[in-house]
Amino acid sequence: MKLFAAALLFAAVASAQDAPANPLITVSKNIYAISKGDILGSVAKIPDDLWSFQPVKEVRTVAQLFAHVADGQYEFCGVAAEGKSVSKDIEKTLKTKAEIVPALKDAFAYCDAAYAKMTDADAAVLVSFFNMKITRLGAMDFNTAHNMEHYGNLVTYMRIKGIVPPSSEPRQPAASQGK
Repeated sequence: MKLFAAALLFAAVASAQDAPANPLITVSKNIYAISKGDILGSVAKIPDDLWSFQPVKEVRTVAQLFAHVADGQYEFCGVAAEGKSVSKDIEKTLKTKAEIVPALKDAFAYCDAAYAKMTDADAAVLVSFFNMKITRLGAMDFNTAHNMEHYGNLVTYMRIKGIVPPSSEPRQPAASQGK
């Protein structure tokens, strides 16, 4: 019986050591990282000459989509980090890939910093968001949903132009990565 109790205690301690300190933030951040990777992967895959591409006049160009996503990072992560939306007007002011890519990377860095400062306890704090109250983590998760909504637009644009989107690329087995 003592051996069984010792095994249970060991399993509990090992499990506690594997669990992140802030599991809510950790999971949210990991899902956000997928959206960030898909968006930045799209930047790398879409050539400069397609940044003005617009399937129909009623939708954004590729450049406008990336700029819009950049604005969203400040808008939604600002609510979580600062209690208010932050406006950078990237979509209104920047037009070229050379201008938008650094701004997009800075915008993702802003959200990365918001995640880095947040704990699970902080995540539960209510903030104002589009005339309603949501948790800080809810604002961060809304940002991820927004990213993926517009990644879906980018996927369509890429498919129209014969480009395989980052999320559809063949996955490399873990053993072959880094070689």
